[in-house]
Amino acid sequence: MTISELQDQVVSEFSLFEEWEDKYRYLDEMARSLPIIDEKYKTEQYVITGCQSTVWLYAEYRDGKIFFSADSDAIITKGIVSLLIRVLSGHTPDEILNASMDFIEKSGLREHLSPTRSNGLSSMIKQMKLYALAYKTKSEAGDQ
Repeated sequence: MTISELQDQVVSEFSLFEEWEDKYRYLDEMARSLPIIDEKYKTEQYVITGCQSTVWLYAEYRDGKIFFSADSDAIITKGIVSLLIRVLSGHTPDEILNASMDFIEKSGLREHLSPTRSNGLSSMIKQMKLYALAYKTKSEAGDQ
């Protein structure tokens, strides 16, 4: 699926719930389904700055695509990073860099997050896009 299709899928799933309490429970379920990052990546090097909670994010480049894994010490934050991974993981650096990430607004997620969680969400997206930019640059340098 494309990033756009995955975003539409998330928006559709969020629309199934009328109450935000149910949407938070859905984030809790997403957190529990997140493949846990390898313990060797739970170091300061992989911590996302700008998050109130501790979030570790690792990116691996294989066959021209980026695959993310993560963990967090907070369940809602873990659910949020799980959604981001679901949407972005397994795509090329260009696809990730060009992704609008509009599902965050369309699902109403951003407006229902505290300012600190919203800042953390922005930091997670920024870090994922920085990984994509780094892998794109490295890949292009290797092609020359």
